[in-house]
Order: sequence, then C-alpha cells, then structure tokens
Amino acid sequence: MNTKAEYLRPEAVVEHVDITRYPEIADLVAAMGRMSFQARNLHRAVEIYDAMLSDPDCTVILCLAGSLVSAGLRRIIVEAIRSRMVDVVVSTGAILVDQDFFEALGFRHYQGSPRADDEQLRQLMIDRIYDTYIDEEELRVCDHTIAEIADSLEPGVYSSREFLAAMARYLQQRGLGEDSIVRTAYECGVPLFVPAFSDCSAGFGLVLHQYRAGARHVAIDSVKDFRELTFLKIHARQTGLVMVGGGVPKNFAQDIVVAAEVLGVEVPMHAYAIQVTVADERDGGLSGSTLREASSWGKVSAQREQMVFAEATLALPLLFGAVYHRGSWRQRTQRRWAEALEKPEFFTLPVAQAV
Repeated sequence: MNTKAEYLRPEAVVEHVDITRYPEIADLVAAMGRMSFQARNLHRAVEIYDAMLSDPDCTVILCLAGSLVSAGLRRIIVEAIRSRMVDVVVSTGAILVDQDFFEALGFRHYQGSPRADDEQLRQLMIDRIYDTYIDEEELRVCDHTIAEIADSLEPGVYSSREFLAAMARYLQQRGLGEDSIVRTAYECGVPLFVPAFSDCSAGFGLVLHQYRAGARHVAIDSVKDFRELTFLKIHARQTGLVMVGGGVPKNFAQDIVVAAEVLGVEVPMHAYAIQVTVADERDGGLSGSTLREASSWGKVSAQREQMVFAEATLALPLLFGAVYHRGSWRQRTQRRWAEALEKPEFFTLPVAQAV
C-alpha cells in the first residue's frame, strides 16, 4: 500500500496555465476559423466574446461549473478578472470554495491517475477528481475555516455574494490568496454569486456554525442572490454570458431576464452568449441545452450566440488566450458592480415600474 506522501508528491502539484505568456494563441485560433467542426465554433466564440468587450455598454457575466481550478484553470479566471474581461461571476460552490479558497489557504491539488485504487485512497483520506487528488484532511480545514468566518459575522441572512466577500476579507487580513479568484474578484469589485452555496465545503462549514451558534446564526438566502443579480441586470441592461459547463450557474444567470419582467421591468435578452460544454442536448438536460433553445424562453438573443462542444481544459486556454491577446479589454473600465450592490437604493424600482 502506498503512503499518503507517495500520492501527494510536491512534484505532482497541479500548475495553473498562464495565458499571458502565449501571444501566438490569437493567431492559432484565427487559423482555426478556417477549419470546421468545433475549431470553427471556438473561433466564432472568440469573435463573440471580443464583441462583448468591444461593446461599451455590455456587462460580461462569467458562469462556471465543473472541476476547473483543480484542473489548472484558476489563473485564466483570475487574469480575466484583473484584465476587465469579466464583470460578474456566477459559479458552483465547489469551484470557489473547495478548490479556489482551498488553494488560497495554502493547500494544493495533485496530479494522479483515474486507475488508482479508490479504496486505498479512501483509507488515506485522499479524494479523487478523475486524475487529480485532494487531501480530505486539508479540505476539512477549509470546512472549519468557513465555520470560523460565519462565527465572526453578525447573525442574520446573507447572500452568497456577501459571504464570499467576507471570505475575501479573511484572506486579505492574513495575507493569503493574492492569486485566488475569491480575493481578486473582491479587490476588483467583481461580485461573486454561488446560488447553490450549501452544495460544497461551505455547506459543511455552515452546518457546523449553525450547530454551535444555535438560533442566532448566519444563513445564506439564495433568493437574495437572485434578487441582487436581477437588479444588476435591470441596471446594466446590455449583458453577455460566457458560460463554462452548465448546471445551476447557467440557469441562474439566464433566468434574471425573466425575473426582471416578473418585477414589471422590460429588459433586453442577453445580447451575447457563448457556452463551452461536453453535455448533449438530446436528453433535454439543462447543461447541454443550446443557447437557441434559451431564446425560446426569452432569455438569450439568437443573434450572437455560440455553443462550443469541447472539454474545458482544452477550450479555455484557447478561448481566453485569444481574447486576451486581441486586447479589446484594454479599452474597458472596471464596472465594480460589487460596490453598487452595497447601496440600498440600488434595489429601488422607478414608481412607473414598481409591481
């Protein structure tokens, strides 16, 4: 039986790809535009993403699902935030808590094998994500850190955005996670939303917190998340979606168009949308449903949309790398929506539109 140290070797640490180092990506993707199948779809997705960044009125919403940070994609997302290629993030909890915040605490993911002995891994408290390992004992530290953060807050109801901001401040105060998504987004004024916040390490930590705190505890309100992002859509109006994977983040971000209309406010559909996914549309599931299908629901315009059926670790370095080196982001200003969301008047509708 291998030891834990033999599985979690320092030389096997997952490294995050740096798109800023490869300017030739833009030329490669341009050449792919003269190919067929997913190569051409990816090129068109780059064109649409670049159009979002060139549109001075467009707010870009990045939706994240899947095991992205553990796979080595964290630096791409951080660079996109720093480079003003992203204005809002809607994510699964696993990406922002179990993976990003986990690494911000000083822990790492390790290259492994999908053919490993899973019973042996379980005995050693090593969790496997396909061909990647994570130390369960370190993940428990992440759980307890979330409980510690919740313990420090005033009892009450918070949106996931508010709680993630508290997590960022925790990192700041301890000099941790300078290259994390959670801290970088906070410092750049980019709000983070995790609509299914309990479905990750945060959930374990909050269970522990509520058990210890009793009736005066912190709770996360997913409807508050929905309301905050809906009002953001009302104020932004022109929006574009960049979606990696599907699931709850995809549906949550698309639904804010309909939610605004339920409030009696007419807003335009998402004007731009691209999605990178390996899910199939034929089973009727959400993750593989096409953006044209979303148009039938009044959520996404069919004029500038593109599905890319590709695995994220292959597609994202090309997609974000090409857009980064085109440089349209250099003309953008940070919208800093997180600061606007802190103002009570942000959530007041004009009298003519009040329901």
